[in-house]
This record gives sequence, C-alpha cells and structure tokens, in this order.
Amino acid sequence: MKLALFFSHGISLKDWEDIGHLNREVEFYKKLADDLEEVIFLTYGGKDDLNYQAILTPKIKIKAKPKILPKALYGFLLPFIHWSKLKTTDVFKTNQMSSALPAVIAKIIFPKKKLIVRCGYEWMKILVNEKKSRWKKLAVYCWEKIAYKAADIIIFTSQKDRDFAQKKFKIPQRKIRLIPNYINTELFKPQNVQKEKNSVVYVGRLSKEKNLSNLITAMAGLPAKLTIIGQGSLQKELQALAREKNVTAEFKGKIANQDLSVELNKHSIFVLPSFYEGCPKALLEAMSCGLCCLGADVEGIKEVISHKENGYLCQTDAPSIHRGLAELLTDNTLQKKLGALARETIVNNFSLDEISARELAVYKYAFTK
Repeated sequence: MKLALFFSHGISLKDWEDIGHLNREVEFYKKLADDLEEVIFLTYGGKDDLNYQAILTPKIKIKAKPKILPKALYGFLLPFIHWSKLKTTDVFKTNQMSSALPAVIAKIIFPKKKLIVRCGYEWMKILVNEKKSRWKKLAVYCWEKIAYKAADIIIFTSQKDRDFAQKKFKIPQRKIRLIPNYINTELFKPQNVQKEKNSVVYVGRLSKEKNLSNLITAMAGLPAKLTIIGQGSLQKELQALAREKNVTAEFKGKIANQDLSVELNKHSIFVLPSFYEGCPKALLEAMSCGLCCLGADVEGIKEVISHKENGYLCQTDAPSIHRGLAELLTDNTLQKKLGALARETIVNNFSLDEISARELAVYKYAFTK
C-alpha cells in the first residue's frame, strides 16, 4: 500500500523544523512506513525540502513545490503537477483540514483512490468559539462540507471535535474514526535531572485562547516560579503583566521538540489553562514525563485528565487556577501520585506503537473497501 500525505496549506518540512516539530511529525510516518510500501510527502517547500531526505527512511519520498509557483496556486495545481505519482498511490491523506483542497481534487481525478481527511482541530468549531465573522464561517463551512463529503474516512483527534462535526455536517458514523495524537514515550519520560523547587511550566503558543493572562494573575502570591516555553504575539503584554503582578516568570521562547523532555523534567507542575483545546500535545508530553499536570476543565483537556486521578482540573478564572496550584504546591504526595498516574495514562493509551497501529488499521480498512 502507498500513502500520499498532503501537507497543511503553505507548510514545508523547513517550517516543521523552524517551529521545532520536525522530529515529532516525521517520526510518526517513519513508523508507519515500516508497514507500507511507500509514503509520499507533498510539501509546499521548494528544492530545499529535498535536503531533508537524509533524515527520512528510504520508503519516504519528498515531492516539493516548483520554485516559480506561488503557494496559493500550487495548492490548486498540486494534483496535476504530481499526477504520475498520485496515480500509483493507494491512499490520500490530509495532514490537517487546510490541505483538503488539493486532496479532494486528487480524489476527483482518481475516484477509486481512498481519501482520509485528518482533522487535528475542527476549524469551524474554532471560528464559532472565537466569534469570527459570518462570511469567514460560511467559507470554512463550505470548505469542510466538501472535504467531509469527499472523504472515505475522517480522523478526529478529540471527542468534542468529532461530536461537533458529526452534528454540524451530518457525517455518517461509518466514516468517523477517533485517533488521538501520539507521544514518543521513550523520549518523553521521567528523567534523572535536577528539578527546580516549586517550579510551574507552560508549553504552547502565547495567544489569547491559551488564557495566559489568568495564569500569570493566578501565580501572584504563590511561592513559585513560572516558566513559559513558546512564542506568540502576546509575549510583551504577558511580560508586562508578570512585572505588574510581581510574578517571577521566565520566557524561554521556542525549544525543539527533541529537547523538550529534559526541560519539562526540570519542573514540578505543568499547567494548561486554555479556554479550549483539541488533543493538546504539550499536555500529553508533560504527562508522559511524569509531571503533575493542572489543566482547565474544558473540552480537549478533560478528555485526557480525570480530576485527582491522573491530573488536576480547575476552572479558567484566575482564582480557580490559583487554588489548584496552591494545593498542588503544598502537597508533594499528591504531586507524585498524579505524576505517576499521568505517565501510566500516556503509556497505555497514547504511545507511538498504539496510535500508529490504530492509524494503519484505518488505511487497511479504507483500502479494502
């Protein structure tokens, strides 16, 4: 069986490297390639993307964008440019919903091929949550409606995204599969490194939906340091708020995924106070490292954390976050218990072997139908 992966619109292998996700993204397809004849990466990078062939297995091939084409036009022409390769491929897969257009066109050209649409986040649901304009929601609704209808199988990473899309777009149950994000439990594991005492860590974008203003406000008065890993437009605003609230906060910027495990292990508590999530990789990685994790009791997070069983749930307001952190910071026994059970949750349900096997089963099912 041959698989063609349509990269998210505009994204290249270099983009994956620049945001620190290259190893994490590539590793999954290296694992799948062990059981496939060939995997094709259809990227939006130019010839520089071909240099990444050295870190891939021989079964993974890169098809890059011709230099002269702008990315928007290439997204439409991609199925025609790589027609000969797609003709010999069995299964088309989108990396995200934004890569649906060329994948759907390829499906129209080759109707006997199988199309798997992966929905790492439900685009329409995010626009609803963020109260975007009616016209933007209408455009995305049409885009997703076409993609869901054309798909043979749709993969969702979270229950809430699945439930929203199934209701909104009337998707038949037979098309739907729920497969969460995977974690490399051999990389993200408890390590023998010196921990910073009373240290709280956050990993992710510095953006509005992550609720970091309330997190910094919640840290005021706690005998703890906050470390923020990630980049985003709100950094200066958040730094100013930390100074105003007299909160000790260190902004470390981007850290490559392969280096993140060691950094996480330096801290006592991981916190994710978001207003909403899909299937948050940062949370899963922290849990895999055996950290005690505090998360907001919202969709995406509460699908992974059970309160005081493998983590701690709080509300999104600053007082609730403050109370949760205060309890965990003063109860080392609870910290250790929740950290150990968090690790167990990830090993049993989110490991690379487990998730790759489930995804491979989807390919085989689609291929035989």
